[in-house]
Amino acid sequence: MSEAGGPTDAGARAGVKLTSLDSPLFDGAEATKGDLIDYLEAVGERLVRQLRDRPLSVVRVRPGQEPFMQKNLPKYTPEWVQRKTIWAESSKREVTYALCDDVRTLLWFGNQRAVEYHVTLLLAEGLADYSGSPTHLVLDIDPAPDQPFRQVVDAAELIRRALDADGLAGAVKTSGSKGVHIFVPVVPGINLEDAAAATRAIAARAERLDPALATTAFIREDRGGKVFLDSTRAGGATVVAAYSPRIRPGATVSFPVSWADLPAIDPHDFTIRTAAKELGDRDPWAEHMPAPQTLPEDLIAEGHTIPVARVQAMHEGKRRAKARREP
Repeated sequence: MSEAGGPTDAGARAGVKLTSLDSPLFDGAEATKGDLIDYLEAVGERLVRQLRDRPLSVVRVRPGQEPFMQKNLPKYTPEWVQRKTIWAESSKREVTYALCDDVRTLLWFGNQRAVEYHVTLLLAEGLADYSGSPTHLVLDIDPAPDQPFRQVVDAAELIRRALDADGLAGAVKTSGSKGVHIFVPVVPGINLEDAAAATRAIAARAERLDPALATTAFIREDRGGKVFLDSTRAGGATVVAAYSPRIRPGATVSFPVSWADLPAIDPHDFTIRTAAKELGDRDPWAEHMPAPQTLPEDLIAEGHTIPVARVQAMHEGKRRAKARREP
């Protein structure tokens, strides 16, 4: 059901009719739907740059309901919203994704209570048949339960050191939750298997720098209170975009920071009510992002010797289940 026709008609911005702006955004947000719209309008083109030409999945939240992820565009979507239809092998059906190529589309999604904006690492044209190459490698750093953010900062520094040893560099942003994402821009033409392998190798090399702090163990019970270096964001995977809000207490934002500032920040300080003022007219994600880089052959080669984490975890899970059943 569309948000159009809500009890409070607030006029229009960028040609988008807005409704119910004074309604609470979600439980614990400490913000209204109007705050969300104000934030999306303020970051505008800076967020759209991260979304443009990429199949978009959004997480929406309706009053009194649990948040839900939406990939397929609803039937009431305006005709002017750009879109790309892609066959989804997992569900054996076609999915029509939005391409959020302008601020008008962004505000339309905001009016639908789309809070989170997740994009693929491949552009739309290359995702349909997986013929494209990723624009970035992504390392996702998740802290152990009940551990301070400092644990994430120290683990991010391991990734940075591993990259530097191979002549590579990345940009870092808060995830909008408890961790951080490190993006490593790469030159066009890298195939998906090599990109995934290189991501695994970077995580493994970082883990070796301080195995008491960080782990690449995909199974939670095997992590032993260490930071998880997640190298599984590859292929058709998605990641929350820089500047995207999150459905988290306080309505936090995935916010770019410099490596120098990372140790001093509190990720909870970046919210839809504070982030736009913090940004001003700047686009720190663009400022901090290195130029696209060529991946060293030895990095790719090492990665191909490392099992794919999800596949390895699946087999290990089956083995452990079998062992529990046997006397």
